[in-house]
Amino acid sequence: MNGFDALELPSALREAVDELGFTAPSAIQAQAIPPLLEGRDVIGVAQTGTGKTAAFGLPLLAAIDPSRREVQGLVLAPTRELAMQVAEAISSFATAIGGLDVVAVYGGSPYGPQERALTRGAQVVVGTPGRIMDHMRRTTLRLDQVRFAVLDEADEMLRMGFAEDVEEILSHSPATRQVALFSATMPPAIERVAAEHMKDPVRVSVTPQSSTVDSVEQSYAVVPFRHRTGALARVLATSSADAAIVFVRTRAAAEEVGTALVARGVIAASISGDVPQKEREKIVERLRDGSLHVLVATDVAARGLDVERIGLVVNFDVPREPEAYVHRIGRTGRAGRSGKALTFIGPHERRALKNIERATKQKLAEAIVPSPRDVSKHRAAAVLAEVPARADRGRLELYRELIGEFLAEHEMDPLELAAVLAATTVGDDGPGTASEDEEFTSATLAGSDRPDRPRRAEPGRAEHGFTAYKVGVGHTHGARPQSLVGALTGEGGLRGKDVGKIQIFPTFSLVQIRGGLNGEQMQRIGKVTVAGRELRIAPDQGPRGGRGRRDGAERPRRGDGIPPWKRTERGGRDRDRLAAKKHAARRRRD
Repeated sequence: MNGFDALELPSALREAVDELGFTAPSAIQAQAIPPLLEGRDVIGVAQTGTGKTAAFGLPLLAAIDPSRREVQGLVLAPTRELAMQVAEAISSFATAIGGLDVVAVYGGSPYGPQERALTRGAQVVVGTPGRIMDHMRRTTLRLDQVRFAVLDEADEMLRMGFAEDVEEILSHSPATRQVALFSATMPPAIERVAAEHMKDPVRVSVTPQSSTVDSVEQSYAVVPFRHRTGALARVLATSSADAAIVFVRTRAAAEEVGTALVARGVIAASISGDVPQKEREKIVERLRDGSLHVLVATDVAARGLDVERIGLVVNFDVPREPEAYVHRIGRTGRAGRSGKALTFIGPHERRALKNIERATKQKLAEAIVPSPRDVSKHRAAAVLAEVPARADRGRLELYRELIGEFLAEHEMDPLELAAVLAATTVGDDGPGTASEDEEFTSATLAGSDRPDRPRRAEPGRAEHGFTAYKVGVGHTHGARPQSLVGALTGEGGLRGKDVGKIQIFPTFSLVQIRGGLNGEQMQRIGKVTVAGRELRIAPDQGPRGGRGRRDGAERPRRGDGIPPWKRTERGGRDRDRLAAKKHAARRRRD
């Protein structure tokens, strides 16, 4: 007997479940489907990967009348990738229901095909709040006949700034509609949405959050924001974990931190809600097979990620809610495995730390950020550990001969020579070569009472020891930090750590290079193409023009680091929507 028999699904849905090979409902499905089929509102606390799409998708389809060509089911999701996944899953559940259409609408994609699909009379719409609002304004989407509404990844939607959109969308649906809310965490903002838009909801939950942290060794380190990339690189360099996840708050931060780690020689990649599903799958597979060691991710991108090799989680910044912290560190220490979690906090974020400790009922130990000396010692120890095995393999005559000749010529103490070789092997170039962020130690905080805020590099002003260069490729051409780093290291003969901060503007980019480039390097790099355009690299002359703009270009805007055709997806806030909001604000003022 199939475990789904007890859920009393309609026959067409039972047929679809059997064809998909489902034999037994997951915990969240067993708890959520019965009350949803009864018409009750449901709040489900569950993470991605627990089967929650079927938990709300099957009851949603049961509430739909396929003979009526109007939107009766609505699912809101925070990202276009999740919207596409949910739409595909619901479509697979509906294969045995004739005449039922499911449409996904999301930003970063043309309106035309979406409008035509809606006009044909889709009964189920899955989309991001911003694009849903766009179609409502265009009158291509009406919600007055919605019977069943779902908020998927509700905590992430609110965290990304969709609270007003969600309120507006729900207000345009009938008060009689049924609501299912699914979230990995339940911060106060979610509770407020439930109180206002749900009627006596049934609450179901799987895997209590507190149980996920028992096997995780938790600690924190006080690190000013401007020093965190260097501190992170040293933490990763001295970690014994097979793989690590670094959590950041935004897509732009994921790309920036990931690029900075790659520049330091770390085998790293970044994912966010902006990364296509196929690319995400490739990155996760690399993490599983050992060809990728560090993943930099936003909260929504890491939902449902379970990789055994992950032994370390680093919170690059303090999560906004304690529940999000628990979700983040739950990526390690799973299924009885042990793991470690380290959280960077600013000198004035002690209160956030206390909130986390209350939520987890654990006191976090303070960790000491490894120094450059610690990194060198760790790497040298790893090299020395391989010496016996390498000695046993033999074929060392060439090296004995070369070292013998060197010692005879230079009269150097053999121990001194061994020390130099070890330093060279681990990349220790000696005093005076460390960059600013590599010089941070806990003592740096002594006597400091300045607020810890992200420091944004000013255009035309390079960090100490670096030279700023301008290259002729920017956002509008599809430039990405990784491609610029690859061009500079591949053609310019630079090492990753020689590439400093990168700022990408609409029509050009600024890159900082340790020391500077010689004429030959500039000539080689200038001919390299990135995003189909030659770099045409030249020393940056700084801002020019009446208002400080460079060559008439736009100033860097919030969201730089995200191409403009993708930037609108963050909330779907395109020009039309911004204009509508400004118009509404003017009317309120009048």
